[in-house]
Amino acid sequence: MSDPLLRPATEFEAGCDEAGRGCLAGPVACAAVILPPDFTLPELNDSKKLTEKMRARLRPVIEREAVAWAVVMVEADEIDRINILQASIIGMQRALDRLSVRPDKIMVDGNRFRPYGDVPYETVVKGDGRIMTIAAASILAKTHRDELMERLDGEFPQYRWKKNKGYPTRDHREAIVRFGVSPHHRKTFGPCQPGLFE
Repeated sequence: MSDPLLRPATEFEAGCDEAGRGCLAGPVACAAVILPPDFTLPELNDSKKLTEKMRARLRPVIEREAVAWAVVMVEADEIDRINILQASIIGMQRALDRLSVRPDKIMVDGNRFRPYGDVPYETVVKGDGRIMTIAAASILAKTHRDELMERLDGEFPQYRWKKNKGYPTRDHREAIVRFGVSPHHRKTFGPCQPGLFE
């Protein structure tokens, strides 16, 4: 069940969040969601607090009922060029660009963002467990990214992305040592740098 303090949406408020920031491979997925002010979904919560089955069940409800939503992937090569923080901010702003409705306010998970035109914004630490629109964005970002990593696992099964989704698990780090990096690895991240474990 969701936290009873989870604040509902206000009219045309966009919630923004990302998934995959701490991964060694794959993009960072950034989502923006505008929910109707009367939207209710008792199970809605921070995606990390939900099971995979719960996220899969909530995703189509969010996508169907949202006033507008968008998910953008910022690929590994761009993350390497501009760093993961900047990639996350740029990705969330690109997701906002793709919304069919311009938000009146932006709520962002975390403590860092940059102005988006003249739209007021607020950063909220652990906002994915406190603000309904951010929670919805966290679920879309997480499920879309996991789906992509499972597809990429078919091309690079040695890294076991279907299981670890690109996160720095022990088996993923050992696979990098054994097989080297793929085109989807973030080359500036420590475990992906050649010779680190030699």
